[in-house]
Amino acid sequence: MSPAITFALFALAAITFAVFYLFFYRNWRRNRELKRPFPRAWRKLLKSQVPLYRRLPAQLKRELEQRVQLFLSEKDFYGCDGFAVDDRVRLTVAGHACLLILARSYSDYDEVRSILVYPGAYYVTEPRQNGMVVDMEHQVRAGEASSFGQVVLSWDDCEHAARAPGSDHNVILHEFAHQLDYLDGSADGAPPLAGEQARHWQKTMSEAYEQLQLSLERHQDSWLDPYGATEPAEFFAVLTETFYQQPAHLKQQQPGVYQALCNFYRLNPLDFH
Repeated sequence: MSPAITFALFALAAITFAVFYLFFYRNWRRNRELKRPFPRAWRKLLKSQVPLYRRLPAQLKRELEQRVQLFLSEKDFYGCDGFAVDDRVRLTVAGHACLLILARSYSDYDEVRSILVYPGAYYVTEPRQNGMVVDMEHQVRAGEASSFGQVVLSWDDCEHAARAPGSDHNVILHEFAHQLDYLDGSADGAPPLAGEQARHWQKTMSEAYEQLQLSLERHQDSWLDPYGATEPAEFFAVLTETFYQQPAHLKQQQPGVYQALCNFYRLNPLDFH
């Protein structure tokens, strides 16, 4: 058998396996997982750790539980710097993360593979170009997302999300918003949209982003956490935090932005606040 034929057969087998996994085995495995009862202990943790869960109608509570169940069956959690990951940690992260896909497809998180949890804020060292010299810059972070399916979180900040539902900061929502932004390959503040919805998003978000930057330049009170003015990707992530945490404020300040987010997330948080 010639090398070309061997390669073609190998490629065909690989494609067949990929199709089988994506369209049959994975769906079969997920359906099997959802036939298992949702543990009472998990439901108790969702009630205590995910404030919005308590306000959802019964049907949406069930939808969130199903997404959490799949999330916990497929994603790996790792504790860093000696941090021990238990069900409280896993349910806190999964519960908040799955709020973003409560009315969207669970497949939006297919590429998320692992969640690393530090006990608190952690340090990273990154190269920084300074002319002809490359300096090593030390940064303190509460979380980060990546295009290769890894999310890093500070547990102290996750706990804040559970304790302060009206705060404008929720690191879990923030980092998983970045993961949705990565769905089209890059985090640029414009998640996958098409046609008129994409054009409307671009116009609405660009105008609001420029307005935020201008208000900060003029030292005026801003309607959004100033970190959102860093770049479009951060603008989208910070908007997502405010959309879920302070929906009335966002709708009052930026009704067009609020409606665009309602369309993207396919729900209206004000229905549950």
